[in-house]
Amino acid sequence: MPSHTTRPAVPATAGYRFLLREREFAGLYAGFTLTVAASTLSGFALGTLVHDRTHSPFLTAVSMYGATFAAVLGALTLMSVADGHRPRRTLVTLQCLSLAGVAAQAIPGLPLPARFGLLLTLGFFQSLGTGTRMGLLTEIVPVASYATARSLMNITSGGTAILGYALGAALLRCLTPHGLFLVAAALTGIALVVVAATVREHSIRLTRRPGPRQTWNTNVELFSHPGRRALLLNLWVPNGLIVGCEALFISYAPGQAGALLAAGSAGMLLGDLAVGRLLSAERRRRYAFALRLLLAVPYLLFAFHPPVLAMTAAVFIAGTGFAATLPLQEQLLRLTPDPVRGQVQGVESAGRMTWQGIGAAITGGIAQHLTPGTTITMIAAVSVAVTVGSRRYVKRAHTAHTGHHRPPQAAGRRRAACSGSGGGGLGGS
Repeated sequence: MPSHTTRPAVPATAGYRFLLREREFAGLYAGFTLTVAASTLSGFALGTLVHDRTHSPFLTAVSMYGATFAAVLGALTLMSVADGHRPRRTLVTLQCLSLAGVAAQAIPGLPLPARFGLLLTLGFFQSLGTGTRMGLLTEIVPVASYATARSLMNITSGGTAILGYALGAALLRCLTPHGLFLVAAALTGIALVVVAATVREHSIRLTRRPGPRQTWNTNVELFSHPGRRALLLNLWVPNGLIVGCEALFISYAPGQAGALLAAGSAGMLLGDLAVGRLLSAERRRRYAFALRLLLAVPYLLFAFHPPVLAMTAAVFIAGTGFAATLPLQEQLLRLTPDPVRGQVQGVESAGRMTWQGIGAAITGGIAQHLTPGTTITMIAAVSVAVTVGSRRYVKRAHTAHTGHHRPPQAAGRRRAACSGSGGGGLGGS
């Protein structure tokens, strides 16, 4: 059994700078950053390669986000491993698998079916890696600093994607997509070394034996709670549909696709920075609905075929709306007991990634028959409709939580009792 069972002395009001001074968080954060960079480059390389070979909007979109389909299989079968196995060992093993998969994509002449097979295999384990990483995050930082830590990681994800897409577009002028895969493999290897050198082993949170049955039982309890269902719906569907719109950028404007993708990532960076650092938890919750609308409404401008500058500005503004995930994730965390936090966060992330894949498949399929601009407008309108239609259920989730709110000390005693009871379910909220 690992010996590190206590959290580091990180103040509840810790900011970005203080968090980064803590060696273990800094290592987890650096490994995450490098992994996102590698994923961005490899996704851009595969999308470019598939577009050059097939000129199919559907296959191009699926190649960029298709790994998310397999992520849901991992969430439904193995996600309890995120709480039931030693997290450091699990994360290092998954980094090794990712390195092997990305390196294999660099093989010249590899058939497209084999490339898609590798994509799905990596996606299957990607959800488990996310659940393990987020479970470790709750061990490393206090609950009060969780939103700050997630905000920093979301900002980094957006910033890294900006650099990744811009760098990918620049490197493709002197490298082939296979060379871009090699760069992604090198970044994955560095991430592996960083995680292995800095992240400590922590206690196993789940006392029941992990596996498909335990994963299934916990997932059943997760979805049986109406508040959690409403939060997951809003974390998954509107975001996934808008990512589907982004998946059409290469088909819509091949020459400006890198700039459009970078603009969306820049907007996401700004939104997460402002919402995570400048707003209190209560204000984040109040502005969540407006942010979810902002995520989709600017894409309605694509119906008028705007010039490149206006198009880029609209995508940038819409990107800020992704910050709505922060308050929703905070509410979901409050409704989740400690022993299964890794699995629940993994399921949330896997579902979000899966809906990104579904959104890409939907938009790619429709764009086979309609123009990419028309398709983007239609899907953005559906995203707005889902956000408006589910608003009252999200408000009920918050009301139910505050109605049963306990002082922090009592909540802490409840979580401790839950951890020692041996129960693997989600329990009541």
